[in-house]
Amino acid sequence: MRTLTREQAKAFYDKFGARQDQQAFYEEGALRTLCANADLARARSVLEPGCGTGRFALDLLRHHLPADARYYATDISTTMVDLAASRLAPFSPRAAVTLAGDRAAPPVVEPASIDRFIATYVLDLLSADDQEHMLAEAKRLLHPDGLLCLTGITPGVTPLSRLVMNIWQWVFERNPGRVGGCRPARISERLPPNTWRIRFHTVVVAFGVASEVVIASPISQGEA
Repeated sequence: MRTLTREQAKAFYDKFGARQDQQAFYEEGALRTLCANADLARARSVLEPGCGTGRFALDLLRHHLPADARYYATDISTTMVDLAASRLAPFSPRAAVTLAGDRAAPPVVEPASIDRFIATYVLDLLSADDQEHMLAEAKRLLHPDGLLCLTGITPGVTPLSRLVMNIWQWVFERNPGRVGGCRPARISERLPPNTWRIRFHTVVVAFGVASEVVIASPISQGEA
């Protein structure tokens, strides 16, 4: 399946910038569901790849995470990193945003040190290989008691959402750039049962847009 290259995605989101916040109308319900089931009150460290404008991160830091929790984020878009860093400045230094792949950035995340690995509307943008790589990184970085917390657009589950998501898929197949490279995907099917234990799974529909919410914990070699 043809997806945007890293360079194409970066160019799109550098230009898209703050307009990404306009997607809140269909994202908010799924994000609220994620927060309600991710036990965030006990999370001391959070990593969010693909943080976008930092809108969700700000909500996490203000309303859901402990006052001493540390938040780390990355994004491939320079514009998004600048927007997120500005938005989260009141929470510095415990909130840090860096450009993905920036070798000058300090290595702030150690293996098995993260309590919550959160990726919202990110995996539906990535190729299958990049999805596999991100999930492997999540497994490597999560504490054994940590949680993988995911949301993304997904095939519809109601008559209206099936229509909307089928149209979205049709547009994506013809011009991925028209939908920011995102396509309906079943995130839960990307989690091998010998690697991840799904703790929570649902689909939230808002204005015909279907979003999958998945929370999973890593399975150690001894448990597999």
